Amino acid sequence: MKQSNCPVPKEQQPTNEFIELSKSKIFSWPKTKKSLILILLRFWVGAFVLFLIISSGSVYFKTSLLKYILLSFFSSLSIPLLISIRLYLGWNHIFKRLTSEKVEYEESGWYDGQVWEKPLVLKEKESLIASIEVKPILKNLIQILSIISVLVLSGILIFQYNNF
Repeated sequence: MKQSNCPVPKEQQPTNEFIELSKSKIFSWPKTKKSLILILLRFWVGAFVLFLIISSGSVYFKTSLLKYILLSFFSSLSIPLLISIRLYLGWNHIFKRLTSEKVEYEESGWYDGQVWEKPLVLKEKESLIASIEVKPILKNLIQILSIISVLVLSGILIFQYNNF
């Protein structure tokens, strides 16, 4: 966006927001599905160990080692789930800003919101960025969120309907 034609501050322009988000250490994780899965697995293993340690003091689990391990296993999924949700929300926000026909922005503070309609050339450029760069990331995050959700729900069902 040319600064002379565009009233939107540089840091609030969707293309620049995309570039900043892409450079972010955490939000760059989902750029490739394999790297994101490895990072989430590391968090899951770390959380599993932490949950094992925390729940080891429970008298309730002294009677059933399997229940103790399974509960730690499924409850530790909460950490990768929360990380995935946060990544999805950030990338989805950028996707919406890039595909929007209008840009909402603040000139000096929260109380003076303005709206600027994008010119056709900018709409096409940002739509291309959204479809080529951001949409695959969102697709990967949705797949990963689905897998984690199915695992969490299966854990809930196991504990709800089994007596062990």
